[in-house]
Amino acid sequence: MAQSPPCSRVLVADDNAVDRQLLSAIVRRAGYDVVDAVDGNDAVEKFYSEQPDLVLLDALMPGKDGFAVAEEIKANSRDKFVPIIFLTSLTEASELARCVDAGGDDFLSKPYNRVILKAKLAALERMREMHQTMQQQRDEISRHHMQLVADQEAAKAVFDNIAHARHLNASYIRHLLSPLAIFNGDVLLAAQNPSKNVYLMLGDFTGHGLAAAIGALPLSDVFYGMTAKGFSLGEVVRECNRKLCSVLPSGYFCCAAALYIDFHRQTVEFWNGGLPSVYLRRKHASPLKDLLVPLESTNLPLGILAPDRFNDDTQVVEVAEGDRLFLATDGVIEARNELGDYYGASRLEDIVRNSPVERVFDSVKTDVYGFMQEEDRDDDITMVEIEIVPNNSVQPQPAAPVVEDGGPRDWKFTYELGSESLKSFNPLPLLQQVLMEAPYLRSKATEIYTVLAELYSNALEHGVLGLNSSLKSSAEGFAQYYAARAAALENVNGWVRFAFSAYLRGNQVKLDIGVADSGPGFDFARYVQQAAAQPKQEKGYHGRGVRLLWDLCDRVKYTEPGNAVDVQLSWEHDNG
Repeated sequence: MAQSPPCSRVLVADDNAVDRQLLSAIVRRAGYDVVDAVDGNDAVEKFYSEQPDLVLLDALMPGKDGFAVAEEIKANSRDKFVPIIFLTSLTEASELARCVDAGGDDFLSKPYNRVILKAKLAALERMREMHQTMQQQRDEISRHHMQLVADQEAAKAVFDNIAHARHLNASYIRHLLSPLAIFNGDVLLAAQNPSKNVYLMLGDFTGHGLAAAIGALPLSDVFYGMTAKGFSLGEVVRECNRKLCSVLPSGYFCCAAALYIDFHRQTVEFWNGGLPSVYLRRKHASPLKDLLVPLESTNLPLGILAPDRFNDDTQVVEVAEGDRLFLATDGVIEARNELGDYYGASRLEDIVRNSPVERVFDSVKTDVYGFMQEEDRDDDITMVEIEIVPNNSVQPQPAAPVVEDGGPRDWKFTYELGSESLKSFNPLPLLQQVLMEAPYLRSKATEIYTVLAELYSNALEHGVLGLNSSLKSSAEGFAQYYAARAAALENVNGWVRFAFSAYLRGNQVKLDIGVADSGPGFDFARYVQQAAAQPKQEKGYHGRGVRLLWDLCDRVKYTEPGNAVDVQLSWEHDNG
């Protein structure tokens, strides 16, 4: 006689002793263990105490009938599948339907047929085993899923620390990162250069989830490495494009906008390749300044064009204290409501324009989520706002501790750039790196880079190129100035020479920097006199250089005819 699998136990519940004994005998001969129950209450008790695998249940019993027993069994079986065969003499369709509604899986009509009963028991036993197998597979899948989610969460934490950390927690930056999946296809990067000015890049990779997010790692590696050394925005963007072209598979790219905010000069340099317009929202409008200035995309996304075809040209706009810059990925403008309507760029622009300047970020966030309500999103949503704050309120990002012992104690070197180098090469990262090889200079890295940047800018723009900084007194003149600068660089003819010397004696450090250029010079005496007479009241967008050098250096000395300047920084070195 064929035996059922081990531990197959059948509960036989029938108030008729003869029927119950007959059924029990048939079931035992079929190879099952049998538990008898004399009525409904006894059936419930035996179900809890004996934990049967199948139940043969009389529909009509005194007290608690079979329907109530079946409902209780099904309600308390949890994930376990316990098949129930109703034993009934009922023939009405409505009564049979009631058996199904109560949780019955099959019927057995009286008088009982041994062959049919055994066949039904075997069929339901196969169903039960199949259910157990499916449960085991479900539990295994669930465990694997939980492990996968845990691994992804851990990977995401590492990913975010690499790709989204650094300067995003600055007091003047507000941001929202709302990914569609665990991994974000949008990337938001912010960092400072050695003079505390801020670079920001917002990118939106093709697709969603891990496949989209993986490109953020090489992008952030290039971004953080180059900004820390003070490379120009154009150089950073160009190298980001080169890197993505080399690592992304065909069909993948990154729509991106990059900004460089110079808090001292109160300028914003920008590059936009495929991202929605960046909005400059001014605190105050004037006849010469629009309240809202869209910084539109004029380039293809990163990772599409080969390096020799890529355009890294940037544009510069002037800003003022209290102005805001607002950036968002297309997940905002492509958000949809329950009717399928898109949020749209015009609605976003209206919110940015008409909200109080200090409420722009909150207003956009509230309006976008109010527009979507509970609708499912199709894309990651990222937005960020930067406030233009006073230069002296910008704190440097924490730097890794450095050992400042060792290195050369007294040295000097000169460095000269000719016409071809001046056209496209930025010497500041190289010079800063060389200077930082002397460990005792590292504590003044910010001041040194700021002085270098100001000296080089003056030598190149006003000395070699002969640009007139008074153009920057108006918004139109500001744009004209940078257009003239780009044009002049194409045909530049001249040189800029640096001379450095430094020494450490005891705890006293002195660094001398000299910069000369091939230009005709300028009336430096007048600028020095103005800076001395009104040291804190220069409000225009030009003529600030002398004041800045005066504030940072212990000595500033111009040489006739004004095309050479020597400065000195000195301080007490702390050996830690």
